Formats: sequence, structure tokens, C-alpha cells
Amino acid sequence: MTGDLNPLGSDEIIIVPYSNNWPILFEMEKKRLLDAEKNAFISIEHFGSTAVPGMAAKPVIDIAGGMHSMKDADSIIPKLQELGYLFPAEFNATLINKRWLMRLDEDKKHRTHHLHLMIHNGDDWKNRLAFRDTLRASPETAKEYENLKRDLANRFRNDREGYSNAKKEFIARLG
Repeated sequence: MTGDLNPLGSDEIIIVPYSNNWPILFEMEKKRLLDAEKNAFISIEHFGSTAVPGMAAKPVIDIAGGMHSMKDADSIIPKLQELGYLFPAEFNATLINKRWLMRLDEDKKHRTHHLHLMIHNGDDWKNRLAFRDTLRASPETAKEYENLKRDLANRFRNDREGYSNAKKEFIARLG
């Protein structure tokens, strides 16, 4: 299942209330990743809406894996697949300077984690963490973003690409 799964797939986009379990789930996954590949990562960070206390979100933990190079990222993909991550090769072929993997729940029906491998302290790394930190620092901005995501989830319920693209203007405005 490396190239057959559409990473922007048709699974329904649902925004749920914040869960105090999200930081715990991140820490558990971070430990699992470091136990498997402790020397591969420069840093592992929780980002996205599940990393913003109090913010409703899709219940998928976004993880940034900071790498020295994309060669290093590519070298650990087989190990990550052994850990249950799916690597949609066709989708990843469209990405520059990052790799994207996902984990599904035990029933293989719902995403639980998105792992974004990127150059540590590169532009993607800095932008994603800066956006997270802006939302953490400004409850008003976080609420505005949450409201946008709820609206977009209703409009793009089965269109992940449309949902993601519709958020870009808001994210760019804060960048």
C-alpha cells in the first residue's frame, strides 16, 4: 500500500472539539519514532491544529520530522513503513524538499497521524512552527482559524485537497 492510496483521499473531513489526549498521542508517537530511528531526526515537533490547546481540529496528529537532508528522509522511509506508516509514492513525487507519510487506525479506516519529513530549519519547518506558535499566542486568531476550518469542513466535506487549498490564504496572511 505505498502508491495506491490517495493521500488527499475521500475520507470525510470532520472537525472535533479539542482533546487533551492529542499532546499525549504526539509524545507517544515521538517516542516510537525516536526509538526506531533515534539518529535520523534532528528534531520532532507537534504542529497543526491538534498542537494548539483548546482548538477544535481534525483528529489527526501532525508531526514535523526535522532532517539533515532529503536523502536522509528517503533512507528512513522503509523503517517508517515497518512502523505502519503509508508512503503514497505518487503524491510524494510531487513534493519538493519534503516527504509525507500517514498512519491509519487499527481498522485502516481513519487517519491518526501525518508525518511530514522536512529539512530542519528550512522554510517549511520554520513556517509551520511559526504558524503553530502564532495560533498558540493569540486565542483570537486561533478562534478565527477554527471558525474558518469548520466552515471549510462543511463546504469540502469529502474534498481534502479543496479543504487544504481553501486554508492557504488565511495561513499566508499570518506568515
